[in-house]
Amino acid sequence: MMLWRGEGELEIPAPDGIGYLRFVLRFVGLALVIFPLMIPMFLARFLGLKTLSEAVVTLACKLCLRVVGIRLETRGTPMQHPGAVVANHASWLDIFTLNAVQRAYFVSKAEVSNWPLIGFIARSTGVVFIERRAADAARQKDIFLSRISAGDKLLFFPEGTSTDGLRVLKFRSSLFAAFFEPGLRKTMWIQPVAVIYHAPKGADSRFYGWWGEMDFTPHFMHILGSRRQGRVTIHFVDPIRVCDMPNRKVLADKCEKSVRAAMKTSQNFSG
Repeated sequence: MMLWRGEGELEIPAPDGIGYLRFVLRFVGLALVIFPLMIPMFLARFLGLKTLSEAVVTLACKLCLRVVGIRLETRGTPMQHPGAVVANHASWLDIFTLNAVQRAYFVSKAEVSNWPLIGFIARSTGVVFIERRAADAARQKDIFLSRISAGDKLLFFPEGTSTDGLRVLKFRSSLFAAFFEPGLRKTMWIQPVAVIYHAPKGADSRFYGWWGEMDFTPHFMHILGSRRQGRVTIHFVDPIRVCDMPNRKVLADKCEKSVRAAMKTSQNFSG
């Protein structure tokens, strides 16, 4: 059971017999998508065909969502400018939903690298792992600068943690610092993106949310073992030019408000 600031409890039941069978079948389905596609991905990366390797990742994530049964819809358009993407963080599913609609490299907390299956996928797809501690801020900035200079489009979660999928937390400004370097500020753009999960009919609205002290494995089994699945909306907001912002705190605040507004619009639209 999980609470969010005094709200109702969220049950994460273990799959029953049929549910466990669905979990096994979907898990095998994910493996049959992911592992064969890693061969062309690694080959393309070895040959320096970066665009092709990224396209393989996008295809794999789209197929994985189909295996699980989650419908994917998008609003807006991924930006073509150099820079980064920032999004609200609701679930471990974000690595699939966001990779399925654009080519970007995730920035994630270091412990994700040790998660079963998800950690392997993250390491294989070039996720940037960082320690979210104030003492490591300078090192995080250096990592960002290195990847941005190499032409990578980064995707990070400024909330610093995941939520129940129904809210947006305050965006931390520390991860925006690298984009204000003198050699980058004039060319960098940031695109806010809202990720909105819609629970299956009759299920708790926080169905896909994964937050706090929730264990990964029970939640993973619960999602894959569920008979009904819902959908996810990825809402791309107009990108923001970094040089139009006076500092990282103002930029972080503008991105937060943009994601919050997009999430509210999509939630209202879904009825």
